[in-house]
Amino acid sequence: MSGTDGYRFLHTMIRVKDLEKSIDFYQRHLGMDVLSRKDYPSGEFTLVFMGYGPTETDTVIELTHNWGQDEPYDLGSGFGHLAIGVPDIYKTCEDLEKEGVPIPRAPGPMKHGGSVIAFIEDPDGYKIELIERA
Repeated sequence: MSGTDGYRFLHTMIRVKDLEKSIDFYQRHLGMDVLSRKDYPSGEFTLVFMGYGPTETDTVIELTHNWGQDEPYDLGSGFGHLAIGVPDIYKTCEDLEKEGVPIPRAPGPMKHGGSVIAFIEDPDGYKIELIERA
């Protein structure tokens, strides 16, 4: 396929067990806004789009909550992580740690590169890579 005019990465969808807990996590800890929320009663699910800018111009996260889902989702081995740029990774991780956010990889330089990164986990166990950006 040649040419990509009109193509744009729109969103990444993740399934969440506790929608309100996930919304709070992405708002409070990562500064995202709820861009839209819609219930689908006939399908028994809710979609919430969150991000840093409008869906018309920015890539966002789609949180999908299937009603009546009481068990945690199997995250599988194929999905890796989401990545968020942050201005001061050490301060960000310090603040997140005080809030009880799991940090399985503390901030520091990558082993085989120059980027300073850390990994945190959301309420469903999804990994989020934080990358320090100037």
